[in-house]
Amino acid sequence: MAELETDKVNPNPESAKTPAKPGADATKYVGTPAVGTSKAAAAGGIAGTAPSTEIDRKRRRFVWVMVTAFLTAWFLAFFRFFLPRTLFEPNSVFKIGYPSEFALGVDTKFQQKYRIWVDRTPDRLFVIYARCTHLGCTPDWKPSENKFKCPCHGSGYDSEGINFEGPAPRPMDRAHIELAPDGQILVDTSKLYSWPKGQPSKFNDPGAFLTGV
Repeated sequence: MAELETDKVNPNPESAKTPAKPGADATKYVGTPAVGTSKAAAAGGIAGTAPSTEIDRKRRRFVWVMVTAFLTAWFLAFFRFFLPRTLFEPNSVFKIGYPSEFALGVDTKFQQKYRIWVDRTPDRLFVIYARCTHLGCTPDWKPSENKFKCPCHGSGYDSEGINFEGPAPRPMDRAHIELAPDGQILVDTSKLYSWPKGQPSKFNDPGAFLTGV
């Protein structure tokens, strides 16, 4: 009898459970939300991950550096276009020291810097311009053979620059020399004295050599 009364009082045991609150989200997110998923993160109570401002700053800096470099290179190329095409060559007038500093024979210490040799004989001192008269190569001084030898096509010159073998058509030129006010030898390679084939030599002209030094 008691059981019948109990069944009448509570015919559905499931109804005794607490009903869901109105407005509650029936699909509440459970578990770890995916990074970057704002809805899932908000449902799980986790704030979304914001982009790294430091990385963005570095990217922007890199882009500006590249743009600046490009504009600078373009400006330099544009500016260079309007500059005159000038060749900067070494000064053709220079001092090489005092006459007493040169002994008899060929001195090659100015070959690399000025492309000349200083040549002293018993009666004069002169300067040979180190350029082969064949095609313009620079000959080498061969002390053991007492001659200049062109490495390009084999032209040979004696110790005074006079051609005697190979295709060279004439002797090598000599540069203008004089004594400067301080007593040093002043050389001017813009003024050359030559001995053209079949013509008189210019090697005895004033300025082609020094004597009594």
